[in-house]
Amino acid sequence: MGLYFWIMKYRRLTKEQLEELHPEFINFLATQSITAEEWSRLKEEKPKVAEEELDVFSDLIWEGVLANVRYLENISEQHMHLFDLTEKEMKLLSVKVLNPNIDLRTTEGFAWFKRNFQSDFVEYVTASKAYSQDKNQDKFNIIQQGAVITKGELYQWFDEIIE
Repeated sequence: MGLYFWIMKYRRLTKEQLEELHPEFINFLATQSITAEEWSRLKEEKPKVAEEELDVFSDLIWEGVLANVRYLENISEQHMHLFDLTEKEMKLLSVKVLNPNIDLRTTEGFAWFKRNFQSDFVEYVTASKAYSQDKNQDKFNIIQQGAVITKGELYQWFDEIIE
């Protein structure tokens, strides 16, 4: 194991995410010939190096996840930003509810929306944008702004309605 300085590309996985990925982390350490005993010693004696190992592992996991993500959703009180991350571009379907009494994050608000999606109280905008040099970083930036990875049912439903 050489000493190196790792600059994180994304962000460290949460404690919960790391616990969930414990078997993968053990395999990651094994690829670097780090045993469980050595890992314990590393955390104790060289916490900075242990932190860098966590950062490298986190970036590897993020790269894999981002390479495979296709749909993202960011839903707030009156807005839905639905993304289809195709091979060539990022497509956005944006929905704005003009009724200030509606919160799309609630069951009641979303039920209102489903009944009124064709009314004058709802506006739609579609857009698309080419990726920058780093497609995964573009996807990660959307997640950092509050989007979550989905299977895309909502995007696909809207896409069919709008066409």
